[in-house]
Amino acid sequence: MNATELLKVLENHKLWLENNGGERANLSFTNLRCANLAGANLRGANLTDANLAGANLRCANLRDANLTDANLAGANLRGANLTDADLTRANLAGANLSFTNLRCANLRGTNLARANLTDANLRGANLRDADLTRALNIFPTPKTTIDPRALLG
Repeated sequence: MNATELLKVLENHKLWLENNGGERANLSFTNLRCANLAGANLRGANLTDANLAGANLRCANLRDANLTDANLAGANLRGANLTDADLTRANLAGANLSFTNLRCANLRGTNLARANLTDANLRGANLRDADLTRALNIFPTPKTTIDPRALLG
């Protein structure tokens, strides 16, 4: 997908979010490797199986987005909103998730190896079968919240 096509999808998605026509963004199976989507509003978007490896999603709104099986390896998600997002089996290896809101997100079977979770909000998130090998700052700090039940599924 080229930049012009992506811009059109984002514009239509914005209209859809505002109930002014448009349509929900469907970026499933799309190659967005290293794309700059910083601050993008992709709330409720379909990004199933999308390749977002190395993408800049800093401060993006991905609330309620479907990122099942998406590749986000090495992506920058610092400060992003992933509340209620579905990240089942997503690859977030080496991703920057610092200051990210993952409240009630589904991270079941997700690869979080070497991910930076500094001050991330994981309250109510499902981390069952997630790979947290060498994840940075997974243990709660004053700003990081994790519900221990999330690890039990």
